[in-house]
Amino acid sequence: MYVECLSSTTPPIDVFDYLSFFVFNKKDNKYLSIQDVEVKRFSSSKTVWGLPKAMSLETFTDPAKGFIVEGEPCEFGAHVKIASSPVPVDENLPFHKFSWSIRDFSVLKQNDCISKTFAMGGKNWTLTVYPKGDSEADNEFCKYLHLADGEVLSPGEMISVRAQLRALDPRGSKHKTVWLQQWIMAATKARGIPQSLSLADLQEAYLDEDTLNVEIECEVVNSRKMF
Repeated sequence: MYVECLSSTTPPIDVFDYLSFFVFNKKDNKYLSIQDVEVKRFSSSKTVWGLPKAMSLETFTDPAKGFIVEGEPCEFGAHVKIASSPVPVDENLPFHKFSWSIRDFSVLKQNDCISKTFAMGGKNWTLTVYPKGDSEADNEFCKYLHLADGEVLSPGEMISVRAQLRALDPRGSKHKTVWLQQWIMAATKARGIPQSLSLADLQEAYLDEDTLNVEIECEVVNSRKMF
């Protein structure tokens, strides 16, 4: 689903917009809203923005899902909200970066450590690490991305997150990096991936004066809700 800006000004001016797309579900008598939470810049060189995959074709064409009813037209919509002021956009690297230094790592007594909150896509988030290993991931070192306490998703609301998580090599050559791209919803407010890094290797190669430095680069790709 895409929208195109047809400029009527001479010369063309850049326009900054928030985009939302809608698909009507006849079974539930509700609209599925897919919100692109990052501001988009329409310009003479980039007149079209949108979602390359709003939902899977299998879901859309399945009559049981309610988006297609034989003999009736499909209903789509889009809402364009002009940003109040131009927002800088780096189209090559739209990620938010958050860094965290965990001191006295080898002597931490708690099972998990939670970072301070950081903002992304209109929500507050935190990272959690397991200094003693995560029992649900073969006791390997893990980092998890969470919605912060107090952030509430309504039933049926989902947020698509894309992130790159790193444990930083203090020598600067072999950062341990994994990618995450998943949906977060009310029933599962946290998502993470095992670093595939044993605690022994972590302590040997990734601690600098018993401090572990981790970082995450992430973006909210879009969000969905029924209304």
